[in-house]
Amino acid sequence: MDGRDIGTTVFPDADLKIFMKADPMVRSDRRYKELSNKGLNVSLEEVIQNIVGRDYEDTHREESPLRKAEEAIVLDNTYLTQEEQVEFVLEEVAKLSKKHRPASV
Repeated sequence: MDGRDIGTTVFPDADLKIFMKADPMVRSDRRYKELSNKGLNVSLEEVIQNIVGRDYEDTHREESPLRKAEEAIVLDNTYLTQEEQVEFVLEEVAKLSKKHRPASV
């Protein structure tokens, strides 16, 4: 599950929390390309303003502000492909599974 307050508010006791982040300019470029490919006429500057504004609002809101949970593992996907991100998450799940695996009888 993903979301801006999943690890701190929705599932604070989750065994694995991954805090994804990326450079705002890279995120803006990705979003701009996504919207353009859908045929929407937006400028890169509009997308940058939207992303930076949303980040500010989410981190400064009074109720359940966006923040990294202390125990969360940071995944900076600025320069990662989707496949590399999936591999990162799968590796973290595998590490967690090894920790929780019962000892052999």
